[in-house]
Amino acid sequence: MPTLEFLLVGGLAALLGAIVQSSVGLGVGLVATPVVTLVFPDLMPGAILVAAVFLPLATLTREVRHADLRGLRWAFAGRAAGTPLGVWVVAAVPDRALEAMIGGVVLAALAATLWTATVPRNPGTLGAAGLVAGATGTASGIGGPPIALLYQRDSGPRVRATLAVFFTVGALVSLLTLGAVGQLPARQVTAGLALTPFVLAGFVLAGPVRRYLDAGRMRIAVLVVVGTSAVTLIVRSLAG
Repeated sequence: MPTLEFLLVGGLAALLGAIVQSSVGLGVGLVATPVVTLVFPDLMPGAILVAAVFLPLATLTREVRHADLRGLRWAFAGRAAGTPLGVWVVAAVPDRALEAMIGGVVLAALAATLWTATVPRNPGTLGAAGLVAGATGTASGIGGPPIALLYQRDSGPRVRATLAVFFTVGALVSLLTLGAVGQLPARQVTAGLALTPFVLAGFVLAGPVRRYLDAGRMRIAVLVVVGTSAVTLIVRSLAG
């Protein structure tokens, strides 16, 4: 059973991350992953992946009609290829090197989107983003930035719903793959289930923030969250 310390520390991190993700479309991995990895490393990445299944389902109960299902077909194809890569990375690559690499890739993608007037969204870019997201999400619990960057100029409901579909399917695939290769201990699953009430509470509390961002502020919020996730990973790798 999860300890009281885990419920207090991990639960607060999951609550805050859920408020961010319920507003912007991504954020649980950004906020909760560094905290849980630092204090409870033996519970990663399964604890965050399990919790990450339930929050997007809550989002879809409100906004599923806005999801870009056609574009996600290509992203899922990339994710299918990237997930085994992420499993291999978990087993083979040192954590510090992995986090620095992922952070660098995300920062480079962010810089590219700021440099160009628009980010092309086509089968090639969606597939590539899905591949990167599959690898990084399985390995670190932070897989949203590549997809979020492609939808940064869309409306709030479209960004959140599209990412919610991607996160739901992606987290399930990652969990099944990790379980199949013996990298998903039962204690990680139990810990993730214990975080579920916190992420659902965060979804409820995020209502006012969603309304604020939907009034023309969504792109800035997405870029800030994506950039923060990259910097977090790099700082974590340097401090580790």
